[in-house]
Amino acid sequence: MKDPVSDTLFLPLIEELIDLPEQGQILFLRARLSDALMDLPREKFVCDQSFKPAHDILERAGFALNDGDGETYPLTLVLPPRQREEYRALLARAVLSTQAGGIVMAAVSNNEGAKTVENDLKALAGHVSSLSKNKCRVFWARLDDRRDADLIADWSQFDAPRTIENGRFASRPGLFAWDHLDAGSKLLVDNMPTNLKGKVADLGAGFGYLCDEVLTKNPAITHVDVIEAEKRALDMARQNLAAHGDRVSFHWADATKPLPDLYDAIITNPPFHITDRSDRHDVGKAFITSAAKALNSGGQLWLVANRHLPYEETLKVAFKSVNAIAENGYFKVFRAVGPKGKTKTYAELDDQ
Repeated sequence: MKDPVSDTLFLPLIEELIDLPEQGQILFLRARLSDALMDLPREKFVCDQSFKPAHDILERAGFALNDGDGETYPLTLVLPPRQREEYRALLARAVLSTQAGGIVMAAVSNNEGAKTVENDLKALAGHVSSLSKNKCRVFWARLDDRRDADLIADWSQFDAPRTIENGRFASRPGLFAWDHLDAGSKLLVDNMPTNLKGKVADLGAGFGYLCDEVLTKNPAITHVDVIEAEKRALDMARQNLAAHGDRVSFHWADATKPLPDLYDAIITNPPFHITDRSDRHDVGKAFITSAAKALNSGGQLWLVANRHLPYEETLKVAFKSVNAIAENGYFKVFRAVGPKGKTKTYAELDDQ
């Protein structure tokens, strides 16, 4: 499995600049499977990954997954995310999770700010060593009394939940549009109907903005399944949607996979970035396919996407009717009705 950043992370071990610890396990924060990891003994690793697709890949490969909290380790590996407050909090967590004399090691792509993240680890630990390969950089620090305890304490709080939109929602750094209401989602909200009913799913629900709006404006909706692959976002959605009570269920799940039920309507603002800045058209297209399979014969999909994303053809392949309901210079809102290949159920025939 090709992952240049993750493969680069293991260079100091491969080149024997750092030894695998003889005693104790290795904590791997934001772990991802890679060819280099597959070559190492699985029993040595405790992997932490809040993104469900990456979590499931590691689990299928036989790696132990838990958050590692409450323990310290002789070696901690980190694949820092892009958002600055989030990755600084993760670096601080890595330092706090590592034994005195142990090593914290991280890797970042050069075009994602590797040198900046390296300097941040140096600020925490006092010194670093580094290597470059695959247009990436791996850097590490052996922890001693040069650690900056005050800075570690400050950075540990950087990704703590906080309120946004005058207290309407709780969010945290690193989530999609974490500190504001996304303009695409707002366009979808402004153009959705108020007569949706029955059971609904929100795919890639984030911290719960779309779900809150659709439940508030559609009293005939009986239930919404909130489906979100990033557990950090799902935790915020639970908090933000608590007032809706048992009208909402929460699923830590990959929406590109089969959905948990059959629905009368589905709403979504699909992600199109995963671990870097490159467009991932395949994710949004898979959301559309999953939605079509999980809607009843007259069900409807409401989707917003950046104008440049090539979703319209996928929608037309999957649905009998597709219309662009609204658009501006940046986004399009689509309404797709009647997934192809579905026949009406007896209950739907009785409603006619």
